[in-house]
This record gives sequence, C-alpha cells and structure tokens, in this order.
Amino acid sequence: MKKESKLTKESIIGNYAKMILEESKKPNSIYHFCQSLKIEETQFYQFFSSFEHLEESVFESFFENTLNLLSKSKEYNDYDAKTKLLSFYFTFFEQLTANRSLVIYLLSNEKNKLENLKKLSGLRNHFKKYIDGLGIETVNIPQEKIQKIQQKSISEMAWLQMLMTLKFWMDDKSPSFEKTDIFIEKSVHASFDMLDITPLKNIIDFGKFLWKEKMNN
Repeated sequence: MKKESKLTKESIIGNYAKMILEESKKPNSIYHFCQSLKIEETQFYQFFSSFEHLEESVFESFFENTLNLLSKSKEYNDYDAKTKLLSFYFTFFEQLTANRSLVIYLLSNEKNKLENLKKLSGLRNHFKKYIDGLGIETVNIPQEKIQKIQQKSISEMAWLQMLMTLKFWMDDKSPSFEKTDIFIEKSVHASFDMLDITPLKNIIDFGKFLWKEKMNN
C-alpha cells in the first residue's frame, strides 16, 4: 500500500470525522479505515490504540485548540479567574459549534450513555487541570452548608458544570445557539457567587432562566 508521507494525528482524526459525517456510521474496522486512507494498519497504531481512543482524542483536540487560541490573546493572562473561565467556555463552544454534527454524533451514538461519557474522559482530565491552574479561591465562613459545598473539589464541581453546559448546548435550538451563551454567562457567574459567598442575585437569576427554559419546552 502507498504510505502517507505526512500522516499526523490530526489528519487521521480529520479523515475519521469525514467518513462518519459522509456515511453516518463508523468504519467497519480499523483495517477497512486504513484501507480507505491507503496506509498500513501499523501506522494507525502509532497514534491511536482503537477507535474509542481516537474519539476521546477528538475532544482533547478541541481543548488544545481552545488553549492555543486563548494564548494568542495578550489580555487573557491579565484576566481574573472568572473572566478566564468565561473566555475558555465561549472559545471552547465555538470549537464545538464549528464541528456540531460530529460532536452530536459522537455523544449520541451509543445506546449506553456511560459509553458516550467515556469519550470525554481525556477532556475531563485536561479541564480539571485547567481549573486547578486558575487558582480559584473561596472564602472560609464557618457555616455547615457552606463548608459542605467548599469541601467538594472545585475542579469536580466545574466539570459537572461543563457537562451541564454541554447538554444544554446539544439541546439548544436557538439561533446561533445564543441561549447557550446566556447559560454560560449566568452559570459561571452563579458558580463564582457560590464559591465567594457573595449575594445570591446571580444564582437566583440563573435559576429563573432555567425555570423559564423548562416551562417553554
């Protein structure tokens, strides 16, 4: 077989995505996939151990692309933690929106929802490290309910928020997914209010937004 001279991780992901979107199904096997690319099967294994590994890497690539884009902003490094997280969310979901058909397929294809979540395991690890690196601080106030909230890992709470946002975006039918932008802004403000123990205005505002969405669906 003819070998691909410039075979890369990105080119394999791109060809896999193209095949899925054009045929609405996964390749029958790694062998058949490699046949279509005119590469040896061993070349595939230089980058990925399986299709599952490849699909997990798709979401890791979105994360890496997001950080690369943010790093090009001179202002980003001067932002506080909340503004950095907002910038991350908006940039990350721009990446997802540009590849929406692929993302929806990958996260809706398996009947077992846990199998779909496994595809996000690499993203989860990267995202939690990113959150840890933001240096988010909490105010230590000796109240039982507040202590219970603060005892939970901030990065775990942030990951749950990411999953909620992802689910909202997948279900969003608004033009240009503008409601997802609102969701991101309100949820991030609300989560920082909870951590900083500031007035609950944003939390209540976010709750009203979710209730309104539920009533309208």
